[in-house]
Amino acid sequence: MSDLLSVTGLSVFYGANAQAAEDVTFTVPDGRVVALLGANGAGKTSIMKAVAGLIPARGRIMFDGADVTALPARERVRRGIVYVPEGREIVGQMTVRENLTLGGYHLGTRERKERAAMVLDLFPEIAGKADRQAWRLSGGEQQMLAIGRGLMAGPRLLLLDEPSLGLAPMLVRRVFDRLSAIRNETGLSIVLVEQNLAMTMRICDELHFLRGGRLVGHRSAEALRDSAARQEAIDAYLGAATAA
Repeated sequence: MSDLLSVTGLSVFYGANAQAAEDVTFTVPDGRVVALLGANGAGKTSIMKAVAGLIPARGRIMFDGADVTALPARERVRRGIVYVPEGREIVGQMTVRENLTLGGYHLGTRERKERAAMVLDLFPEIAGKADRQAWRLSGGEQQMLAIGRGLMAGPRLLLLDEPSLGLAPMLVRRVFDRLSAIRNETGLSIVLVEQNLAMTMRICDELHFLRGGRLVGHRSAEALRDSAARQEAIDAYLGAATAA
């Protein structure tokens, strides 16, 4: 299986002295889900933003065999790299349908309508509320809308940052159920940033663990099916609170 994304020696700095990520190297095979896990401040979001082209970084980023390191964020979106930020960041005063249209701004009218219909089919929870203002949705529905808006751009690689953030456990399960369906139905490649190991294990193929801006461990999801191996990874990299 070929690698869709290859990140080599990625380092991210804020200001002259603050380093958010240091010498990070990982790959995302085509059609796979790769998770980046770690506590707050581990550098996960900085890595995602650097891959998306939203912040400057050192290192090399290859996508589908082409070097995209120097490309602006808009061009990366056109090539299929789409970032869904933590905290949802939908436009509350716009309707669900208008938010989706915003996500497909670069598409033609016909393709945009087709993709909106596809997204609403994937997320029946918001399909019946398409003409409702987004701020009226529940937290889980807003997260579904944020993911749907990302899907509107026609991504080949979805960079999904903390989809469980601020959600009650029941809503987290609903969101991850939809992510699992998307993965199964579309074969989309995903880089998932999370603190919740239990939910991450439901959909990912590989896990990279971060601490202090550096990758400190790697496991396949298959290797962590064993409860003893999973507990070992939790103790070594995450701490018990992250595994809830």
